[in-house]
This record gives sequence, C-alpha cells and structure tokens, in this order.
Amino acid sequence: MEFTTLGRTGLKVSVMGVGCGGPSKVGKATGKTTEESVALIRHALDNGINIIDTSELYRTERIVGEAIKGYDRESIIISTKKSVWRSLTPKNVEKSFDKSLKSLGTDYIDIYHLHAVLPEDYEKVISETIPPLKNLRDEGKIRFIGITERFDIDFQHVMLQKALKDDYWDVMMVGFNILNQCARELIFPETTKKNIGTLVMFPVRLALSRPERLRQIIDELIEKDEFDPSDIDMNNPLGFLIHEGGAINLVDAAYRFCKYEPGADVILSGTGDIEHLKANIDSFSRTQLPDEDILRLKKIFQNVDSVSGQ
Repeated sequence: MEFTTLGRTGLKVSVMGVGCGGPSKVGKATGKTTEESVALIRHALDNGINIIDTSELYRTERIVGEAIKGYDRESIIISTKKSVWRSLTPKNVEKSFDKSLKSLGTDYIDIYHLHAVLPEDYEKVISETIPPLKNLRDEGKIRFIGITERFDIDFQHVMLQKALKDDYWDVMMVGFNILNQCARELIFPETTKKNIGTLVMFPVRLALSRPERLRQIIDELIEKDEFDPSDIDMNNPLGFLIHEGGAINLVDAAYRFCKYEPGADVILSGTGDIEHLKANIDSFSRTQLPDEDILRLKKIFQNVDSVSGQ
C-alpha cells in the first residue's frame, strides 16, 4: 500500500482509506454481522490501510472501535464527523463528540469533520461549531478539523469554495469521480495551494458499479447538453477502458483514475464484502491508467457538473 502526506496535518496516510458509510456501511446495511464487518476492517488494516472514515450518522463508530482493538492506536488515523443538521450549541457539539469518542473506544480523534454542510448553511454552521471544536483541539481531543460537502446535492462544490476562503480547515472531503471531474478546477488547485489534506468520496458509487445506472445518467447528461453521445459507444459507454494494459473492469478504472489525480490524497473505498475489498486493494496497487484513456475521459466528461454518480 502506498502512503502520502495528508496536507498540513503531516499525517502519513495510505492512499486508500476505508469508508464506513455509503450504501453498505461496511456490511451493516447489507445484512452482515458485526463480526463480519469488524473482520473486513481488520483485513484492511492488516494490508496496510491506516485511515478509516466513519460518522455518528453512519452508526458504524462502534464497529470501528471494536475493529481497532489490539492494534497500535498511534498507527491508525480515525476520521469521523458531526452531523450539522442537529442542534449545534457548544454543549451539544461536545456531547456528540464525547459519544463518538466512547463508541470508537479512544481518547482522541485524528480528524473531526463537520458533516455534509450545505452552501446556505455554511456561515451559520461555522459560527456555532468552530469555537467548541477549537476548544476540543486545544484539549488534545481533536488533532485536526475537517469539513465535508453534500456532493449528491452540491455537485459544483459551492460550499467547499466558500470554506476555502477561510483558514479553519486542515482536511476537506470532496466528491470526485470519472463522471464529475470539476473538483480538478474548482477545489484541488486551492487545497494544494493552502496545503489542505483531501479525502475523496464517491469514486465509484452506483453509476460506476452498475451498467444500467451509468446508462441512465448518460441519458440525463445528454438531455442537459453536458455530454456528446458521439464521443462514446452508447451500448458500452466506458468499455474502451477495459483492455490489455488498461483497466481490469470499470470499478478498477474508477479507483485508479482518482488515485492518480493531482490534489487527491486519500481515496475512500466502501464495501461490505471482503472479496470486493481485496479486489479494491489490488486496484490501488496498479499503475496509472494509460494516458490516452485518461485524456479521453477528460474530454468526454469535460462539461459535466450536475451529477455525483449516485
């Protein structure tokens, strides 16, 4: 597993992270037992992945806490989040944080994010949460402060563009994938300039794992004039990526496309199936996609900024 430095945090993190949300919630949402979910996270840790992302909203913090028992805590980077649509008084922020701390079975959290902040809520949210978060950081309970966008609504990263004007954020979680690449112009240049670490979400989701959903999204993009159907084979839209020397499959292409994007530090991979996890780990061990495939993807989706891939 390759490692990188997560911006100004200085944390040495694996380029692949375990995402404990998404459709599966490390198996919690797909019928797996707690023991199976714990085994999945431990398999990731045993294969060199050292960053785990969860949230009070996902209800997977206890699973993470159980999974990290017996490991060197200092070798693991835990990222979790405070839901901002609940009460944000200092007392309630601290109460939520303490509950997360207890669920995770640790006495500090490496990265504590404000979760899925909408553009219209940004100013109010930071005015109410930054003071208690700074207090928790001063007490040594939080190492770094982060913020995540609501990519399934905020396709053009409006909230993060606001957040980049401030200097509160050590880490940002941003949506980026083959279909919607606009973070390349709107977010990554500024996070790189300000040395803000990035966690990439939505690298695969439904559109890049289910062919029927990909075709639906492409039809929608054609209707919006964001996509030229002459650029692809409509019967197999991204089939050109699968060839000798190219991607193994579309999921493999999706992860490798994101992994080598300048400005993308950690790519979060969510699954509830250990065989899928093993396949994803293999994808992160492979080289960059061929230059001609990357250039073609950039051309095909150059005007797309209205989908998340979900």
